[in-house]
Amino acid sequence: MKTPLKYHASLALALFLTVAILPMAAEAQTDQEKLVTAAEKTFDNFVRDPDMKWLHENIANAKAVLIAPAIAKVGFILGGSGGRAVLLMRDVKTGNWTGPAFYSLATGSVGFQAGVEVSEMVTLVMTAKGVDSLLAGSFKLGGDASVAAGPVGAGAKQSVQSDLVAFSRSKGIYGGLNLDGTVVSRSEEWNKTYYKQTVSTRDILVTQNVKNPQADTLRKEVATAAGKK
Repeated sequence: MKTPLKYHASLALALFLTVAILPMAAEAQTDQEKLVTAAEKTFDNFVRDPDMKWLHENIANAKAVLIAPAIAKVGFILGGSGGRAVLLMRDVKTGNWTGPAFYSLATGSVGFQAGVEVSEMVTLVMTAKGVDSLLAGSFKLGGDASVAAGPVGAGAKQSVQSDLVAFSRSKGIYGGLNLDGTVVSRSEEWNKTYYKQTVSTRDILVTQNVKNPQADTLRKEVATAAGKK
């Protein structure tokens, strides 16, 4: 028995609409959702990187994790860098990971620089002082809270004493990402858009009054890496 031509046409149309609608759904993500999705990829990159051994071995002791999928550094004589990040925090009572809360990073620098570099960064918050600084609002890395470059490769076994330990990966012309002087600020409007209500970082990370299931995968990935299944 032959299948009616109309059936084939209907099936073809249905397949076309499915293929066409899927990209549209992906594009419909808000900027906040896109950042969370990008943070998942960035975190996965670091977890899979064998040179990030210190991060792998010490994330279990971290109190929070700050993930910045893209920090752009542009300069020629006068330069600066900036980007957006998400923060997840460990609940001290349950060991579960909360968040994300949104932050911005910005710094200016003077010196001979040339070109453009885009880095992805994962920063482990190792102390209560580091956590308090992030919850308080804007603060300067290297001033209000100490920051150190995370050891990679052969130096991964060295001891690091710092409020925050930052790891970066980039393909640009700069040798690394210097975060001293970087101002880290809460992004209240991004939090409001993502959670569809006015919330503070404490509402998100400490009292956990709000939650967005779109970040379930990111929270699970961080929890797994930190040893909390």
